[in-house]
Amino acid sequence: MFYFLRKTVLHGRMHSITTLRNYPPLMLSLRCISASSDQKSFTVSYLIETCGFSEESALTAAKHVYFRTPENPDSVISFFKNQGFSKTQITRVIKKRPSVLVCKAEKTLLPKIEFFRFKGVSSSDLVRIFTAYSTIFVTSLEKQIIPAFNFISNLLQSDEDTVYALKRLPRLISYDVESYVLPNINVLRNIGVPQSNIILMFRMQPQTLLRSPVKFMEIVETVKKMGFNPMNKSYLAALFVCTSMSKSTWEMKFDTYKMWGWSEEEIFKAFRLQPYCMSTSKEKIMIMMHFLVNRMGFKSSAIAKHPRVLMSSLEKKILPRGLFAQDLLLSKGFVKNFNLSSLFLSSEKVFLNKFINCYGAEAPKLLELYQEKLDLSSKWKSDMQASTYVKS
Repeated sequence: MFYFLRKTVLHGRMHSITTLRNYPPLMLSLRCISASSDQKSFTVSYLIETCGFSEESALTAAKHVYFRTPENPDSVISFFKNQGFSKTQITRVIKKRPSVLVCKAEKTLLPKIEFFRFKGVSSSDLVRIFTAYSTIFVTSLEKQIIPAFNFISNLLQSDEDTVYALKRLPRLISYDVESYVLPNINVLRNIGVPQSNIILMFRMQPQTLLRSPVKFMEIVETVKKMGFNPMNKSYLAALFVCTSMSKSTWEMKFDTYKMWGWSEEEIFKAFRLQPYCMSTSKEKIMIMMHFLVNRMGFKSSAIAKHPRVLMSSLEKKILPRGLFAQDLLLSKGFVKNFNLSSLFLSSEKVFLNKFINCYGAEAPKLLELYQEKLDLSSKWKSDMQASTYVKS
């Protein structure tokens, strides 16, 4: 009996081998290519018709991910819908990370969702985090996500603050935090930055600590030499600005302020007063300086003494308040002059009380005119962006 079975099996195997040998090598190659092409063709069609890919992006994605049938990708899309992802968000996730379509929804994707939900992430925040950084779906839960989350939570002493940091920078969960974050934190501790400030920075601006330790040490020393006290929160702001831009970008911003007549001393002084003035885009600097200097008549040096003005919203504060003050208050004689601080740095309530409500019977009319300036500010901004001084 055993001999018969062995003979039959061997005979069948030999028959298969003989059959394959009867095909010329080229025919075998073509059959394999044809099967592979059909498989990729289905993947491309699915990505285009179901996921909203362009033909070009679908062909690119199909080099890295493919499937023969729609069952698994359909189950993944259904899973996303059940978790509260919108159609647009699902498309965004798949376009960023097509490989999620071959993941097992219940085995691979669900445990990650459940982990973050267990840690207190709301459904809406969970969807935003995973949409912003879909790599989480293909990151190991046991080897990366859980250890990284626990490390950050121990540092911040709170799961809630860890979730807040992840909402600000979702890719934080994929970093080797012990190799990057811990050495950089030790550098800050060694120069006297209070633990409370380190926690605050990591909670609000975690990307600051994700530089290589060698480069981070260089920036720390540079900021200290600029005159910032490590004990103060302004040091953290300066550190964030310096870690967020390249040397060439810093020099470009520096030259932009010089273009408006600021000396190097004034630029560094403005930076110490308000570090974020160096993170403002060149376009905004140009628009703001043009409006304040050329239209409003302020001296450029006066703006250097109040760099916080440059951080204000052009549409919601600078344009409407400036034009209202110039076109109405000055022209009608309500005020003889005003300064940068009172006009642009005060809260909306203080501004209304100081420049509108205090004029009694005239207040309703002034308020109406101020509202008109607010409504037109978007158009003015567009006009100013299109001006040649911005392009220069």
